[in-house]
Amino acid sequence: MSSRLVPTERDATGRGGRPLRITVDGVPADGIAGQTLAGLLLASGRSSWRQAPSGAPRGVFCGIGVCFDCLVTVNGEPDVRACRRRAVDGDEVTTGSRAVPRPTDGPESGTGEGQ
Repeated sequence: MSSRLVPTERDATGRGGRPLRITVDGVPADGIAGQTLAGLLLASGRSSWRQAPSGAPRGVFCGIGVCFDCLVTVNGEPDVRACRRRAVDGDEVTTGSRAVPRPTDGPESGTGEGQ
């Protein structure tokens, strides 16, 4: 984690935002009103929160919503860009790769005819 990140209580810019709490993969994470989800995740010590299909870690890359490397699921809504969405008290965030569902039966799964 970057040594340049400043904990909220030592932030000299005087950001007096209202405290908020979200849940990330079932674990509480604290932030302040106005933070993006990506900012809150970074400030809580996470530098990556999903994997590319190759297995490489992904988190914030561009920070402006162009690259889609920071995708998370928020309150059940998939593919939310964490760098563009402000955190809201009570948000439930799920991280991880977005796996394409595999068929469970039939020719495509190898359990049916045609294999």
